[in-house]
Amino acid sequence: MRIFNADGSEAMMCGNATRCIGKYVYDQRLTAKTTITLDTLSGIKTIKLHINNKEVNGVTINMGIPAIKEQYVRVTANKIVYEGTVVSMGNPHFVIITDDVSKIDLPTVGPLIENNPIFPDRTNVEFVEIKNKNHIRMKVWERGSGITMACGTGACATLAACAARGISERNATVEMDGGFLSILWDGNNNIQMTGDAVTVFEGDIYDQPYPGIQ
Repeated sequence: MRIFNADGSEAMMCGNATRCIGKYVYDQRLTAKTTITLDTLSGIKTIKLHINNKEVNGVTINMGIPAIKEQYVRVTANKIVYEGTVVSMGNPHFVIITDDVSKIDLPTVGPLIENNPIFPDRTNVEFVEIKNKNHIRMKVWERGSGITMACGTGACATLAACAARGISERNATVEMDGGFLSILWDGNNNIQMTGDAVTVFEGDIYDQPYPGIQ
């Protein structure tokens, strides 16, 4: 898999795209296997497909072992100091715990934190509200793409950061604007991400102007 951000930069990994690819290759009968592997810039990921009526309706991905770099890092954005945890899921994340994610001015502070000099390769930014130890609310500013409805690697980094701090269990639901993911930090220290996968539309991409369209 190769995946590109909205600004044209190439991403190391995308958990949500990985689920979509798993569904696509099975539903299109490109594979009959329910466990497949995907080569990404952050390593090979193992995908387990959950089948219902001969179609994929859920996917679990072994996202690997999270690398928690620093638990308490302070960054100033828009004259406010934010404290967060630096986590790598094959791509960089900065997870910030807050009392109420709805009060965060994400369009303003997101790009400031993403491009802060302490992150030489820029970073994804997650603002996180603990509903309870098994339910986490998250909003995300993605490196190179800005505000998105959901981020699979961000959900994994969030669970790892919260569990490492002891403010969540190692198995929790991460709620995002686009839906829910079940994240498990298992006994082998791998993060297992489970979520749905739904076909939205199909189409064709032409490398030349389509006939009849100017």
